This record gives sequence, structure tokens and C-alpha cells, in this order.
Amino acid sequence: MTDTFGEPETDYQRVQNSEEFKALKRRFRRFVFPMTAFFLAWYFLYVLLADYAHDFMSTKVWGNINVGLLLGLGQFVSTFAITMIYARWANNRQDPVAEQLRLHIENGDPLDGGRA
Repeated sequence: MTDTFGEPETDYQRVQNSEEFKALKRRFRRFVFPMTAFFLAWYFLYVLLADYAHDFMSTKVWGNINVGLLLGLGQFVSTFAITMIYARWANNRQDPVAEQLRLHIENGDPLDGGRA
């Protein structure tokens, strides 16, 4: 295949235009965008509560521990949880496909049944 200027397509362009790579990008976006939206919504909820719901956030739960402190610590916990979930997901779903694409590039194997 050639590009619009008549020069041959590079290996990287061939991989980028392949269905395998497009599927890899789609799968990545389907995971990352909703997870990012969830985290941002959770973060902004915390910020808004801290700014506008002082009575709620200062509600004592146990001793000197209040709701605001627990939600603040929850921010850290959720960040680590999202990181671990993403790492596990990427190791199982993304990395094997990415490894195959890397091998295609290095070995010059054809993608999508096309020529190398």
C-alpha cells in the first residue's frame, strides 16, 4: 500500500492502519475514558463537599475521625485501586495484543493478511 504521495507505507504506518491496532486503541479508550470520568466525578464531588457541605464533612464518625477525613483518604485508596485495576487489565487484555504488533513490526510479518 502507498500513501497519498506515492511513497511506500512504513512498517509503523502499516501497523497503525491495521485492524488489530485500531481494535487495541478502541479497547483502551473503552476502559480508560469511563474510568477517568468516574475518578474525576469522585474527585470533584469531594472538592464540592469540602467547599459547600462543611457540616456534613465535619460529622464525627469515631473519635476525631470525621466524614471529610474518610473521604479524603478514600481519594488515595481509589487512586491506588484504579492503578491496580488498570495494571491487571492492561497485563491481561492489552499487552498480549501490543506484543503481537511489536513482533509484526520487528519480523516484518504481514498484518490483516496483507503483504509484509
